[in-house]
Amino acid sequence: MNADRKIRSIGILGGMGPEATVLLMARVIAKTAAADDSDHVPMIVDNNTQIPSRIKAIIDGNGADPGPVIATMARQLEMSGCEALAMPCNTAHHFVPVIEDAVSIPLLDMVKLSAMRIGDMELPGRSVGILASPAIRMTGIFDKAFSSLDIKTLYPADQQRMLDTIRSLKIDSNDIAGRQFLAKSAQELIENGADILLIACSELSIIADAIPADYPRLDTIDVLAEAIIEFSGAELRSQNREGAVLHECA
Repeated sequence: MNADRKIRSIGILGGMGPEATVLLMARVIAKTAAADDSDHVPMIVDNNTQIPSRIKAIIDGNGADPGPVIATMARQLEMSGCEALAMPCNTAHHFVPVIEDAVSIPLLDMVKLSAMRIGDMELPGRSVGILASPAIRMTGIFDKAFSSLDIKTLYPADQQRMLDTIRSLKIDSNDIAGRQFLAKSAQELIENGADILLIACSELSIIADAIPADYPRLDTIDVLAEAIIEFSGAELRSQNREGAVLHECA
């Protein structure tokens, strides 16, 4: 790498959950073309496991608002010198407007990035199957992103079982029943006409290898990792580069 090349620091809004935060960091490292430590992306990670539950706030409707805590994290990361933010929790993107109001640096938007990547693909049925927390369906954040691209969204029928699976994975990512349910849900979506599967929960990203290998899929964690590398100015190992979609924060 050019010794004069400046690599910008990225702030990670983490802890949702902690294993998924580590997964994003590992994907960034694995996808970076590096000959030495200095070629890698500087990441300042706030692995804040005390963020109020998104499930309780959105699904149960009786939990504390996570937005203010995430906004405080974003401000602290900006003050620490980060030049962009990334958040490896799909559901937490429901709180993007709060982050926008809190900082002046951009947020690499995992939802918009992933929707645009799929929007550039040739999809015969213009349909994507969403593997995610029921909170994703309730908030409609991916539905909005895909509807603007004339792509319809499909979800597994048993949303309660999906929620139970995600909760189980937070306890033990080696949960065999969770892996079996993810594979079954993927099959259901393909049989119902999904052209491609979108893995839109970072807990499910941890066990994504449970999905049959011949099913087309895109993992939002991979999309975000590539966006981080490109924004930072580091070199992406893959030849297939995708431009980052940013929220310019006021």
